[in-house]
Amino acid sequence: MPRLSEVDRHRALGLLQAGLPISKVFFRINVNRTTIFRLRQRLHETDTVSDRPRSGRPRCTTQRQDRNLVRNHINNRFLSASASSRQTRGRNNQRISANTVTRRLSISGLRARRPCTGPILTQRHRHQRTLWAQEHAAWDCIQWRSVVFSDESRFYIDHADGHVGYVYGEEAVKDAKQIALGNTTGTAKKKKNMKSYIISPHASGLGGTKTIDVLRGS
Repeated sequence: MPRLSEVDRHRALGLLQAGLPISKVFFRINVNRTTIFRLRQRLHETDTVSDRPRSGRPRCTTQRQDRNLVRNHINNRFLSASASSRQTRGRNNQRISANTVTRRLSISGLRARRPCTGPILTQRHRHQRTLWAQEHAAWDCIQWRSVVFSDESRFYIDHADGHVGYVYGEEAVKDAKQIALGNTTGTAKKKKNMKSYIISPHASGLGGTKTIDVLRGS
């Protein structure tokens, strides 16, 4: 039988105060006789018919287990919530869900983020970079002025690479393959020797095109 709403509780009390017996009140409200009896008893004991405060559902993990979860994820930043839930047993040795782990970490200020990826460097790459740094460690400003720093990117003309970039306020062109490139924010925008190459829409069937952004010391 459904619980009595706040309106039905006051309605039942009004019928009782009007002198109707419990046998007629529960028939009109369409509830069990015991419900009306307990409602009147609660009014006499607490002077209200509202629900008593509840503690809520008990937490499935203890405070110590919560601290262990946070410590494990701080020590292992690549540990997922699903893997952590499989490794952790909650209160009374019960299983916990990945959502529970996420909530515990969120309370402690930990949020899931996509990890940064960088180029995979072999031992040969590291050795060559170390040699290059050692050879140029003593260069002065005059020598560095003859160096051009460039960033090379490859763009596909004959098929999409899965990403489309737009500048704020720019109207999207359905058949455009690429739009204006180059860094236009920060200090690079103020550099007069900053060159940005633009690829206009091309017909399909062409190969990939490389663009280079050049920033040269002044």
